[in-house]
Amino acid sequence: MEPTSESTRSGCLFCKTPLRYTFVDLGMSPLCESYVSREKLNQMEPFYPLHVYVCENCWLVQLQEYVSPAEIFTEYAYFSSYSDSWVQHAKNYTEMIVQRLGLGKQSFVVELASNDGYLLQHFVAKGIPVLGVEPAANVAKAAEAKKVPTLVKFFGEKTAREMVSDGKGADLIAGNNVLAQVPDINDFVKGIQILLKPRGVVTIEFPHLMRLIEENQFDTIYHEHFSYFSLMAAERIFAAHGLTLFDVEELPTHGGSLRIYGRHKEDDSKPVSRRFLDLKAKEVAAGYDRLETYSVFTEKVKETKRKLLEFLIEAKRKGKTIAGYGAPGKGNTLLNYCGIRTDFIDYTVDRNTYKQGKFLPGTHIPIFAPDKIKETKPDYVLILPWNFKDEIMQQMAHIREWGGQFVVPIPQVRIFS
Repeated sequence: MEPTSESTRSGCLFCKTPLRYTFVDLGMSPLCESYVSREKLNQMEPFYPLHVYVCENCWLVQLQEYVSPAEIFTEYAYFSSYSDSWVQHAKNYTEMIVQRLGLGKQSFVVELASNDGYLLQHFVAKGIPVLGVEPAANVAKAAEAKKVPTLVKFFGEKTAREMVSDGKGADLIAGNNVLAQVPDINDFVKGIQILLKPRGVVTIEFPHLMRLIEENQFDTIYHEHFSYFSLMAAERIFAAHGLTLFDVEELPTHGGSLRIYGRHKEDDSKPVSRRFLDLKAKEVAAGYDRLETYSVFTEKVKETKRKLLEFLIEAKRKGKTIAGYGAPGKGNTLLNYCGIRTDFIDYTVDRNTYKQGKFLPGTHIPIFAPDKIKETKPDYVLILPWNFKDEIMQQMAHIREWGGQFVVPIPQVRIFS
């Protein structure tokens, strides 16, 4: 693997080693949650590099910070509760963790990046005191409506110290799909260490880098995600801040995620599990501590792009109509990298009313409510949030009435009748 010729501006987000090796370069892309209103269609749109590096010292795969988190997350278009299966996932987690840790009315649960209360509402229903920490004021408002008290702030060492001085040490800290979204990862994990009670547990969920590579999930790379983690990289980061990872679960969410369990290193009441050691050994055996493992990804990504474009070109030449389903961040990476606009996809639909009537960033594909599909009866529906494909194919089963078919783009193009 040859070092990239350009000198990179900054070092690794975790260990500060200069970044010299490209993992994948997806060209220029707009911010994936910055949906465009009709009035702004003719205005200039900012595009930023989607150039991902791998650190040769700690194996953290990462984007450089081109955009400040405040710009991305102060008003945010993603509301977790629009996915039924994700809300169910949160409910299942609540049942499991309450039992596992014996949580009750005396406990205190904090969720970092608590979004619209999709998770903490289940603890509230059990009478367990909670607090969400969420930087996006518009999303936090939706959480408050669900009776989930929410602190509108970015989480890090400073916020953690303020919370502890208010007597808010946590028995459980949960963070789902937030670790990837913090540019100052040391500040964030240090904050967890400060906020966690001596016998407390932190659980963090994030997409597993191993799944991303093996299943070619390059569309999960976007500016909102600064880091992409293997278990070994996550373990090193938490250990640097006095936290020991003692268990891990492999989950099907987001195309394959890990849920890691951490504790203070002095807390010997929670021994390191066999499944943690096994998964770590599996990563080592697969070469996640060698540069060659990361160097093959670029070619796989290019081939997926070629195959998707071949399918779309052939379909359009046959006079077929194609609509999208969903307006997720990952869809915007896919469409912008592949150069897919309204020349291929007439429109997309989304259940999130916040997005309806707007246009996808970069490609300017219009977003409608899901009923639009019934109206226009497209030949193909391209599922952009492919991680929810089963839920979506169930919801949209009626497209079969007119012979419509589903298309899933990742890991490669597949057609479902």
